[in-house]
Amino acid sequence: MSLISPACRDALQHWLESLGALAGRSENTLNAYRGDLTEFLSFMTLHHSERQGLAALERITVSDMRAWMADQRNADVGARSLARKLSAVKTFYRWLAEREGFEPTAVLSTRAPKFTKKLPRPLAEDAARAMIDTVELQSSSDWVAARDVAVVTLLYGCGLRISEALSLTGADAPLPDTLRILGKGDKERIVPVLPAARAAVDRYLRLCPHPQTSETALFRGVRGGPLNPGIIQAVVAKARMQLGLPATATPHAMRHSFATHLLSAGGDLRAIQELLGHASLSTTQTYTAVDTARLMEVYNRTHPKA
Repeated sequence: MSLISPACRDALQHWLESLGALAGRSENTLNAYRGDLTEFLSFMTLHHSERQGLAALERITVSDMRAWMADQRNADVGARSLARKLSAVKTFYRWLAEREGFEPTAVLSTRAPKFTKKLPRPLAEDAARAMIDTVELQSSSDWVAARDVAVVTLLYGCGLRISEALSLTGADAPLPDTLRILGKGDKERIVPVLPAARAAVDRYLRLCPHPQTSETALFRGVRGGPLNPGIIQAVVAKARMQLGLPATATPHAMRHSFATHLLSAGGDLRAIQELLGHASLSTTQTYTAVDTARLMEVYNRTHPKA
């Protein structure tokens, strides 16, 4: 028997559908929310020894929320993950309270655990260049090597997410001066294409043995299907071990490097926000902390009075 009542299950489904349709949340985000809320509602059922209908959810107390938080901590859920789960619960309750007309203060007043936000871990400029050069050496097939270089160059040269790079199709080739990218939450942005990125993609296209059409994926696997992101992750992992780089040197770190290096060169924060497709400037401001941390490291290492 399901631990969640039919009424709660229906309310959860309607909420997820509204997030997908109105807020443009991605499928991955919706699945994460579904898991978080299913886990929360199941806990409340066991906690009260009965399935929680909508009326019971309206009566959830501060004590109930503390019990759930304690259960999560006992299950070794980290502070960052627990804060994410609580955010999902609060978002659902805010929506449910407006829909059903009850007071959600007990849930909304629950404080998230404190945690230190991890700063992005970009590569140094010479390490980013070395990464691209080393990626090319990972395959004995010229066209596969050219493909991998083209993808990684787009991540670093245009600040693309790996999913965005692999969503390009034959209709995008040859690459124009600017690309129209559909990112998270279907947020559209215009990204300039560097000559080096265009040249890398052109070389790949000349060598690729699979015919291109406007409907096919631009980057292809060995058998001709769309390239799996795990292939690029594995290639970058192999290259970083050869270069002696830390485990944080991932494909996504190339995007971090793009933003950090632009900022270090005097790039405007708002412009970088647009290039990355961040919905909030506060997300982009994380890179100012990275830049400041690096500046202080140099200061402490080199200043006579440090």
